[in-house]
Amino acid sequence: MSRTEELIRLAQQGDRTASEQLVNENSGLIWSVARRFIGRGAETDDLYQLGCLGFLKAVEGFDLEFGTQFSTYAVPKISGEIRRFLRDDGTLKVSRSLKEQAASIKSIRSKLTSLLGREPTIQELSDQTGLTPEEIAIAETATAATESIHQETGEDGFCLENVLTDTESEERMVERIALRQAVEKLPERERLVIQLRYYHSLTQQRVAKVMNVSQVQVSRIEKKALEKIREFMR
Repeated sequence: MSRTEELIRLAQQGDRTASEQLVNENSGLIWSVARRFIGRGAETDDLYQLGCLGFLKAVEGFDLEFGTQFSTYAVPKISGEIRRFLRDDGTLKVSRSLKEQAASIKSIRSKLTSLLGREPTIQELSDQTGLTPEEIAIAETATAATESIHQETGEDGFCLENVLTDTESEERMVERIALRQAVEKLPERERLVIQLRYYHSLTQQRVAKVMNVSQVQVSRIEKKALEKIREFMR
């Protein structure tokens, strides 16, 4: 067991000194994430403190037996805590164009519902608006409260970042080329679910509504897609 893993084990058992030591030793990592959000309306020190909070949550939730590098697990937790604050505080603004797009989609959805006598499918909306299913989902949920992109999901508590098991630079971890390529190999429906769930933070319930299917179906599609991603990246 490495020194970091030993400190994490102690921190998870309630050792505050170990927690403080982990924060001090990883302050550079926390700052590297916090700096990405400078200029969005929050004080720099506040961003760092939020980053520390996300880091400590990562320490608390990290599974020493999983085999993932801790930094790989911690970065999205740090980023997610800051994003959550900016969104809830109203600092993370939705662009006017996205709001206008959402309004247009809502109008077309209403017209199609009246015409068809049912909720239109996402493909029918796509045909009418000229937007991709993903673009429609992003616009429709731009102001909705959602899960963190990196929150554990599924029956086994799977996080998409857990696919990444090497020590690639934290700055590019989320955008890892191999992961994106694996996602692109998926059939359209599975790719859409993964993109909506993990890149755009939608809950399964929200994805189900967007795709006009049940939450159970979304769960099955997601599980199948994640299995394929693992296979593609072996």
